[in-house]
Amino acid sequence: MDKNNILEKLKYPSGIFQKPAIISDELINGWKNTIQNFPFELEKTIEKLGFEELNWTYRPNGWSIKQVIHHCADSHMNAFVRFKLALTEEHPAIKPYEEAKWANLPDGNSNDIASSILILKGVHQRWNIILNNLNENEFERSYFHPATQKNYSLKEVLGMYAWHCNHHLAHINQALKFENQF
Repeated sequence: MDKNNILEKLKYPSGIFQKPAIISDELINGWKNTIQNFPFELEKTIEKLGFEELNWTYRPNGWSIKQVIHHCADSHMNAFVRFKLALTEEHPAIKPYEEAKWANLPDGNSNDIASSILILKGVHQRWNIILNNLNENEFERSYFHPATQKNYSLKEVLGMYAWHCNHHLAHINQALKFENQF
């Protein structure tokens, strides 16, 4: 395997999100469970980590575990707001943000991850309430993403963020497996 393929596998240990041709109720229910359980899975994964481990990265030039955690809080807050915009406005254009720059702000580099865990617990609890009360038509509501120039239905976004949860849990587990080799 060449260096580029190795780096790609380190970037995407669980693969790149692929929108299924048909998004079934079974898929939606599985994705909703992932959203509901993510904060607890994350907390279980990191519960015994000290500051040294929180600073380990999952790949060369990748984010540290603490940056991944803070990024998930940032990203999932944005996702929750985007869901609410799509449910309350007619096909809104959402606001993109510079996630890499956010990860390098002082709060994204903080060794204190407690506030990001609290954010994730709160956002996911509120998100779960919305998800469990959406009907089929509401899951079809959508928003426009200016950065990708694409429209996204809420059921597709749900799948993307369920993938996002698993993607970043895999990054953290990868950083722990490689024990600061990068």
